[in-house]
Amino acid sequence: MKDRQNQEISAPEGTRRRDIARSVAGAAFAVALVGAIAGVGGFLTSRDGAAVVERARAIDVSRELIDRDGTLLNPFAIEDGRWRLKADLASVDPRFVQMLVAYEDKRFRDHAGVDPLALGRAAWQLATNGRIVSGGSTLTMQVARLLGPRGERSLGAKLRQMRDAIRLDLAFSKDELLTLYLTLAPYGGNLEGARAASLAYFGHEPRKLSLAEAALLVALPQSPEARRPDRDPQAARAARDRVLDRLVTAGVIQADELQPALAVRIPAARQDMPNLAPHLARLVSTQTPDAPGWQVSLDARLQADLEALARDSATALGPVQSVAILVADHRTGEVLAEVGSADFFDERRAGQVDMVRAIRSPGSTLKPLIYGLAFEAGLAHPETLIDDRPTNFGGYRPRNFDFGYQGTVSVREALEMSLNVPAVRLLEAVGPTRLVARLKRAGADPVLPRGDKPGLPIGLGGVGLSLDQLVTLFAGLAEGGAPVALHRTPETNVRPSGEFLDARAAWQVGDILEGTPPPAGHASGGFAYKTGTSYGYRDAWSVGYDGRHVIGVWVGRPNGAPIAGLSGRITAAPILFDAFERLGPKRTPLPSPPKGTLISRAADLPPALRRFAPGETLTGGAASEPPPSIVFPPNGARVALEEDSEGHLRPLVVKLDGGRPPFQWFANGAPIDGADRRRNATWQPDGRGFSTVSVIDADGRSATVTVFVE
Repeated sequence: MKDRQNQEISAPEGTRRRDIARSVAGAAFAVALVGAIAGVGGFLTSRDGAAVVERARAIDVSRELIDRDGTLLNPFAIEDGRWRLKADLASVDPRFVQMLVAYEDKRFRDHAGVDPLALGRAAWQLATNGRIVSGGSTLTMQVARLLGPRGERSLGAKLRQMRDAIRLDLAFSKDELLTLYLTLAPYGGNLEGARAASLAYFGHEPRKLSLAEAALLVALPQSPEARRPDRDPQAARAARDRVLDRLVTAGVIQADELQPALAVRIPAARQDMPNLAPHLARLVSTQTPDAPGWQVSLDARLQADLEALARDSATALGPVQSVAILVADHRTGEVLAEVGSADFFDERRAGQVDMVRAIRSPGSTLKPLIYGLAFEAGLAHPETLIDDRPTNFGGYRPRNFDFGYQGTVSVREALEMSLNVPAVRLLEAVGPTRLVARLKRAGADPVLPRGDKPGLPIGLGGVGLSLDQLVTLFAGLAEGGAPVALHRTPETNVRPSGEFLDARAAWQVGDILEGTPPPAGHASGGFAYKTGTSYGYRDAWSVGYDGRHVIGVWVGRPNGAPIAGLSGRITAAPILFDAFERLGPKRTPLPSPPKGTLISRAADLPPALRRFAPGETLTGGAASEPPPSIVFPPNGARVALEEDSEGHLRPLVVKLDGGRPPFQWFANGAPIDGADRRRNATWQPDGRGFSTVSVIDADGRSATVTVFVE
């Protein structure tokens, strides 16, 4: 009986003693906290205090490649492989921030980095429960912890966090402190910050979050590894649901919002970080390695669409083919999308080789410039007749793609069908050297075989160009023969001076190319385009433009291996048409013909233009007269002309030597007078600037000069 009484007395006594011990421990903890706060004066002048601010100002964040509107294209992990994307209040959903503050630190904007009320509550709960029920850390203290050594959990560490939090609160505004938290908060694995977490778990930026998404982002940093959705979705769900329940109780969330949010599934896997325009990202990071980030002129939506188009097209073609696509606004020169390969990570397709910048044979894609030079020089007109027959050009015997010949066709038909012999006939007349010079003036940098001089084969692809250079050339054609400098910097419009082709000739080329039949299965696209296939079926090309955009497509193998059945028309042109559809349903029409453009039926053309007859240039026969040569004005001359009383430029007399009459004179592709036996003509310039004057004799031989009228 006595023993039982002693037991009855000892049990309450033991409980009372434990309560006393807890009270003492809690009081000691509270005293220590108060002592830490009281020691702020000495801390504020300490070296450690300044160090935490310096660390906060110098945190390393992922560099980002962003598009013209600020959309993320491609982030770079920091040195240790972590994704830490800078976030601020403008880049995250305001409701998420409201929920975060309400759940973690409801007096955040009122305290000085440390919340005495929260600390007192935590101390009391420790004293009365014998364990930690709730933490007293503020958001600022959490930032201080994230800026310090990781993994240390002790009373001393907590006191240092308090100390650092006070110093941070003095150095930064509340919004800046939130920015630090939103950038540094851990979310499991190598994810830091709300933006990295939102991209990895939800696949989108945190500018707009659902209630369930916001609650999950609030819950994860408290125990990021244990609650990782991709490893323990049940733990993540439980943590998220606790956040939702507590915020409903606090009145931050409406009660009727709770059940729909609780029903949302937790993401079970991480998504890849954005990886748009990887070739460009690698290029700019190599060229400017110290830049904090890069903004380019690309359009993220269009870039994503065209990367998908390239990937799907290459998959349909086979396991080793690759596709490159380049889109630009030829009015400004801004590149809007560039796809360097079908899949950056596909080793079979050599996906990391940037085929936008690789030098390849352009096939027949240079023919439009050849024809344009012939139009400019007055050698031909779109309705001029020309022969497509087997021809020996000093040992060079070009054949058409189908090994057949069409006989006599119009120049328009020859270009639309991409016939080889007519193109070489015209190239011999205008001169391969002139073609190369105009390519350079257009902004391209043609690569000739080592030691070779420009020859006739360059007209059919015997020269090296990149897709970037080819699109540059066609952008200039779209701009009426004015060079266009493609660039990747937004809101930059640097236009080279001068022209590489007369505007009338450029318009005639575009008018022909707009009539090129579309590939099988496609309706007319409302744009001008040209295809090309390199020798040996190694490269397939298609390049086109409307009144605003120019698009180039390359298909092939990066190692240059041949592909049976590869051709520009069958392989690349359908991708070009699909790419134009990605721009939207409406096409910007091509411009109207410039003033003075000769638009005529074949029968109404001047006699010298009705049929292309090169005479001795191609036949090799002896001529009774030397070829014509314009002796005045000399090529490259600057001619100063006065104006008459009505403001018109006074006429200029042009003179030639050699040739066999009658002669047909042209200025900028338009006839000056009818055929005449005289060796001079009177030319009335229609304005100041560069002009091209040409003459054709009775044997079809020609001479051309370019002058600048001042």
